[in-house]
Formats: sequence, C-alpha cells, structure tokens
Amino acid sequence: MKSADCQEFFERLRRLNPEPRTELEYTTPFELLISVILSAQATDVSVNKATRPLYAVANTPEAMLRLGEEKLSEYIKTIGLYRTKARNVMGACKRLVDLHESEVPANREDLEALPGVGRKTANVVLNTAFGHPTMAVDTHIFRVGNRTGLAPGKDVLAVEKKLLKNIPREFLLDAHHWLILHGRYTCKARLPECWRCPVADLCRYKTKSKAPAA
Repeated sequence: MKSADCQEFFERLRRLNPEPRTELEYTTPFELLISVILSAQATDVSVNKATRPLYAVANTPEAMLRLGEEKLSEYIKTIGLYRTKARNVMGACKRLVDLHESEVPANREDLEALPGVGRKTANVVLNTAFGHPTMAVDTHIFRVGNRTGLAPGKDVLAVEKKLLKNIPREFLLDAHHWLILHGRYTCKARLPECWRCPVADLCRYKTKSKAPAA
C-alpha cells in the first residue's frame, strides 16, 4: 500500500473511532496482564465473564497466590486451556512478587520472562498499559495486514515489523486496536464485509465481497 493510502486508511479509522480501546475489562496493568494471558485461543467476552468475579477477590499478585491454582482454575474453567493458564498465572504472579516488587514490568525482556507471556502478550501490555507504540499481531491483525496490503508477510513477526515501518507514527499508539476491531467486526476471516468497509477503496484485496441479497 502506498504511503498516502496508508495515511488515509488510518485517518478514516480514527475519524470513526477516535479513542479505540481493548475489549478486555481491566483496571490495572496487573489485571490487563492476567486477562491477556487468559485470552490466548479464547474470546474477550469469555475472559471478561470469568475475570469479573475473579478480580473481585484477587486482583494483585499476592492475592492471586493466596487464592491458589485450584481455586483459580474454578474461576477460569470456562476458558479454553484453563489448567495450563492457571499454572502460568501462578508462575507469573510468583515472579512478579519475587523479582518486580509485585509490579508489572514495563519492558519487553522482563515481560517475556513471565510464564504464559510471549511477544504478542508483551506487546499488548506495553501498548495498552504503558503507552508504547507496539504492534501485537494476532490472527485478526495478521489477516488485515495481508489482505489490505498494509503489511504483507508470511509470519506474525514479519507483519509486525512491516506495520511498525509502514504506519505513520501519529497512528502507532492506537493502530493495534483499530486493526483488531476492524478484523473482528468488518474484515472477517470467512467473509470480509467489504460492502460496508470504510477503507475498501484503499484495500488491495482483489475479490471484494458484495452485500448479501435482501
């Protein structure tokens, strides 16, 4: 995609949604971290449903450790891979207490050293909790980056690097959320809703879909 088209692409998304936000519910960097760990291969809706009662009783590393893995599992058992996630949450909480004075670190190296935290999760936390201009490439952003021509790439890291290079700096802080929401609700996996897409004329996707017959 040409730089002028990329500029226009994000100007339109910004006009439609000036202050995009994650759909995960959280009030602190710790709650965000735990929610993102739990969200792997799960929907934000399912995570929010589980964490509302969970955070009412345990929303700090110490409280989570006191709760224990078995009780935590009961709160999150409706989420896929919940037993593995419960172990990871416990491991992450212990490391936060032992090494980081119970605070979520604001750097990639320390975040990725936490159990259950990979590059994507670290990017979400850095961007959403600490305001870093990072790009967490999930399946939605990977699809949108390739389909639109914003950032074609064979793997998530390639797409991430191209997005960081191609997106004008003024949009980088919010681009992560705009692209996720666009992929989730408009540029869908099975059938992109091109007929109502605000950036369809800028998109490089060749086989654009038409509105279904009434």
